[in-house]
Amino acid sequence: MKQILLSTLIIGLCLSGLSQNMIIPLWDGEPPNYREAGLQTLFDTTDIVRVSHVRYPDLAVFLPSKKNATGEAVVICPGGGYVRLAYDWEGSDVARWLSSRGIAAFVLKYRLPGPESNLVPHLSSLMDASRAMRLVRYHAAQWNVDPEKIGIMGFSAGGHLASTLSTHYDEGDPDAADPVERMSCRPDFSILIYPVISMDPEITHGGSRRALLGDEPDEALAVHYSSERQVTADTPPAILVHSGDDRSVPVENSIAYYRALQKNGITASLHVYPFGGHGYSLAVGKGHLSTWPDRVAEWIRYLSGD
Repeated sequence: MKQILLSTLIIGLCLSGLSQNMIIPLWDGEPPNYREAGLQTLFDTTDIVRVSHVRYPDLAVFLPSKKNATGEAVVICPGGGYVRLAYDWEGSDVARWLSSRGIAAFVLKYRLPGPESNLVPHLSSLMDASRAMRLVRYHAAQWNVDPEKIGIMGFSAGGHLASTLSTHYDEGDPDAADPVERMSCRPDFSILIYPVISMDPEITHGGSRRALLGDEPDEALAVHYSSERQVTADTPPAILVHSGDDRSVPVENSIAYYRALQKNGITASLHVYPFGGHGYSLAVGKGHLSTWPDRVAEWIRYLSGD
């Protein structure tokens, strides 16, 4: 086990560039909700880096220079329908963009519900997202991050994970032996890009729903994972970006979450572009759509009072 974790660290150091500082394991030893099933993590690099069968989740750290650091940080959850992770397309590419704006960024390689290595399939992704938020908060001083300016960002199914953490966070266990577990996992804000929000069959992404909950989930579990139905007055602020012509994840997902935030008096911003479809990452070369990252950066500065 120690050899596997050490290998993860070595790989992270070998891949390090000027902006990517390290890759660190989320958990010390085997993660919770885990059983050995003989599976190997798979990487497909045909056009973008797709990762599946994640066994040992980790966090890639992208830090701006100290002189450029704004104090804000974002944990990024790549999408992939809860079946795979579009790791560079919706992860490291975005992290480098954020880092270039002075925002510390962290790409989460989280466990997916499908592999037999999960004891309870629907729990592992949220456990990993919670742990990632705690880790960043625990290392905030070391990484030049304000512990009260740490957000979570997700694309597609990763957006569902980000909204799930935003509505099912906890304040940490003050009695935990592990000091990381004493940290709150509440995001200070969320950035949701063409997100899956609801498990309502009328508007959800069917593939993500099946991958997370199975073919015939209990209705109470479906409601539990419908983020628009879990918003309270304590849910963190959110900015949502979607396209009106998205045929994979209907724009109604973002609209439903935005309305729930408004109803509860939560600061929210919704940007619906008339074109773009689904899965456009930074939308490089796509005209007006390519301005969405700038809107996000402006919104983060707005939350910070800048």
